[in-house]
Amino acid sequence: MASSRVPRQLFLQGVAAVYLFAFASLYTQIPGLYGPEGILPARRTLRPQGKGRWQQLWETPTLLWEAPRLGLDTAQGLDLLTLLGTVLALGPLLLNSLRHPLIYLLLWAAYLSVCQVGQVFLYFQWDSLLLETGFLAILVAPLRQPSNHKNPQGGLAGSLPHEDLPFWLVRWLLFRLMFASGVVKLTSRCPAWWGLTALTYHYETQCLPTPAAWFAHHLPVWLHKLSVVATFLIEIAVPPLFFAPIRRLRLTAFYAQALLQVLIIITGNYNFFNLLTLVLTTTLLDDRHLSAEPGPRCHKKMPTSWPKALLTMLSLLLELTVYGLLSYGTVHYFGLEIDWQEHIIVSKTTFTFHQFSQWLKMITLPTVWLGAASLAWELLVALWRWIHVQGWLRKFFASIQLSILGTATVALFLISLVPYSYVEPGTHGRLWTGAHRLFSSVEHLQLANSYGLFRRMTGLGGRPEVVLEGSYDGHHWTEIEFMYKPGNVSRPPPFLIPHQPRLDWQMWFAALGPHTHSPWFTSLLLRLLQGKEPVIRLVQNHVAKYPFHDKPPTYLRAQRYKYWFSKPGERSQWWNRQWVEEFFPPVSLGDPALETLLQQFGLQDKSPLRARSSSNTLAQTLNWVRMQLSPLEPSILLWGLLGTVVTIRVVQTLLAPRRLQSSKLAKEEKRKQTPKKDSRANSEQAAPALSSNSSDSSAPRRKK
Repeated sequence: MASSRVPRQLFLQGVAAVYLFAFASLYTQIPGLYGPEGILPARRTLRPQGKGRWQQLWETPTLLWEAPRLGLDTAQGLDLLTLLGTVLALGPLLLNSLRHPLIYLLLWAAYLSVCQVGQVFLYFQWDSLLLETGFLAILVAPLRQPSNHKNPQGGLAGSLPHEDLPFWLVRWLLFRLMFASGVVKLTSRCPAWWGLTALTYHYETQCLPTPAAWFAHHLPVWLHKLSVVATFLIEIAVPPLFFAPIRRLRLTAFYAQALLQVLIIITGNYNFFNLLTLVLTTTLLDDRHLSAEPGPRCHKKMPTSWPKALLTMLSLLLELTVYGLLSYGTVHYFGLEIDWQEHIIVSKTTFTFHQFSQWLKMITLPTVWLGAASLAWELLVALWRWIHVQGWLRKFFASIQLSILGTATVALFLISLVPYSYVEPGTHGRLWTGAHRLFSSVEHLQLANSYGLFRRMTGLGGRPEVVLEGSYDGHHWTEIEFMYKPGNVSRPPPFLIPHQPRLDWQMWFAALGPHTHSPWFTSLLLRLLQGKEPVIRLVQNHVAKYPFHDKPPTYLRAQRYKYWFSKPGERSQWWNRQWVEEFFPPVSLGDPALETLLQQFGLQDKSPLRARSSSNTLAQTLNWVRMQLSPLEPSILLWGLLGTVVTIRVVQTLLAPRRLQSSKLAKEEKRKQTPKKDSRANSEQAAPALSSNSSDSSAPRRKK
C-alpha cells in the first residue's frame, strides 16, 4: 500500500485553514450576537451552580469559566479565544514544526469552549463536524516532524508504525458524513427528493445562494433530475469504495466527492463546510498519486512473475465489475432512458419507500462490519510495520505509541457507531451496549456526531423570506435591508465563502415557521429598537447604510414574503417577490406584547450590567484590536488573512531552493576539505615512516 505522508500534511494544513476561517468569521460577530448588548448575551449561559471547579468544567467544558480570573466578562473571553484561535491556526499553515498535537489540542479546546455558549447561532452540523475533525487532527499530527530522506530499506526515515491509524478515522468520518447525508434524503420521505425534482427548488430556496445559483436554477428540468440521481450515486453508492483495496477505486471516489463539493461551493454560500469536506477527502489520496513517491511507471519495465500478473488482472476485472454494477444499478433503479426525439435523458425513481427501508435495514450493519474489517486491516499493517522497526529502544517507544494510538482509534470507532446507527433504528438497537456507554460518557465533548444534510427540501411554493420594517410614526414604513440575505430584488446574490453571517442564516430558518419558534427574533427587535450599534453592524457593517442610523425607529414590524428567481430577460432584477402575511406585529419599546414575549423566552436581563474595568490591560488590548478591525467587512478580513498566508508561503517556496542550494554547496566544500586534511595527515605519518625505513632497511615491517 502506498504511504500517505503528504495527504496527512494536506489534511493538517486544511484543518488549520478551516479553524482560521471559523474563528475569524465568528470574531467579527461576537459583539452583536453575544456581547452585553447583543441578541443572546453569552453571560446568561455561564452561571455557577455551586459545583466544584473541575466538575463544572467537565459538565460544561469551556475555558470561559476562567475569564473572570483574567478580569474579563464572557464576551471579552470570547474575543480572546477567537483571536488566539485565529493566531494559532496561522501557525500550522506557515511552519511545519507547528503542526503539532499541542497546537491542534488548543484549537479544539478553544472552539469547543466557544460552542458551549454559542446557543442557536452555533447549532449547525458543520460546527459539530469541525469539532470532530479537529479532535482527529490531534491524533493525526506527529509529535515530531519526520525527515524526508529515505532509509536503506526503501521507506521514509522516521516513519512510525501507527501513523496511518488516526488518519483512517478521518476516512471513516467522511464515510459517515456522506452516506448519512444521502440516506436521510430518502428516509425523510420528502416528495422533492423522491420525485428527483429537489434541485429545481434548491438553488433559489437555499439559505444564501451565489450569483451562479441563478444560472443553475434555469437549467433544463431533465438535467436537474439527472443531477439528483448523480447526488444519490455519489452520496450512497460511492462511499463504500472509500475502503476498497484497489487504489484506483479510492481515487475515483475522491474525484466524485471533490466534484460534488466544488459544485456546491460554486452555487451556494455554505461557509467553511464544503471546504472542510474537501479536507476530509484527502484521506482517499496517497503519496504516489501526489507525485511524492515514485510509482511503478517511473521504473524500467521488469518481467513480473505469473502470480503478480494474475493478481493485476484480477484487480482490473474487479474494478471493471464495480463500475459495471454502479452503472447498471443507476440505470435500473432510476429508470434512465434516452429520449432521442427530445435529446434528453429521462429519469424516475423505480423503487418504493418500503423497498428502500428494507434495503437500508439490510445494508447498515454490513457497513459497520466493513468499517471494522478495514480498521482490523490497518491494525495488522501497523503491527507488521512495528515488527520491522530496527533497534530495541526505537521499537520500545514505537510499541508504546502504537498501543496508545491503537486503543484510541478503536475506542473512537466504537463511539462513532452510536450516532452513525441513527440512520436505521433497528441497527441502533442491536449495537453493543459498551459502545452506548462509551458514547454517553463523552457525548458532551462532541467527539462523534450524527449527520444528515438537506434532509428535506423547503420553499417548494416559493422561498419564504422575513423582511424587517421600521417607522417613526407607525404609518410610513422603511425596509431594513440585510447585507447578505435576499431583500432588494435588484441586488445580486453575494459570494461569501468562507464567511458565515450567522444572523442571516437564522433569519432563513425563522422564515420557515412562526416567530415563536425563533425566540431570539424578539431579542433582535428589542436591540434594534434600542439602537444598539453591535447588532446594527450585523445587519449593515457600515452603519451609515442602516436607514435608522441617526435615530432608532419608534416602531418595528416584520413581513413574510415569498421570493423567486427572476426569469431570463428581466433586466436589472434578480428576484421577484410577493407579500404573504405579517410575520411579527408592530411593536415599540415598552410595548406589553414585547415585554411578555421577552419574559416568556427568558430574554430579559434580571441583573444589571457590571461595569467593565477600564484599568485591565488585557481588556484594553482586546478593545483596541476590536476598534481596529471593526471597520473591515468580514469577507475582506478573511480573504486578507488567506492572501497573507498564500503570500508568505510563496515567498518561502521561492527562498527554499536558494537555501537548498547553499546547503548543498556547503556540503560539497566540506567534502573537498576532508580529502585535503586526510592527505596532509597521511603525508605527515608517511614522513617518519620513510625516514625509519631508510635508516634501517633490514628491519622487518610492522603491521599498523
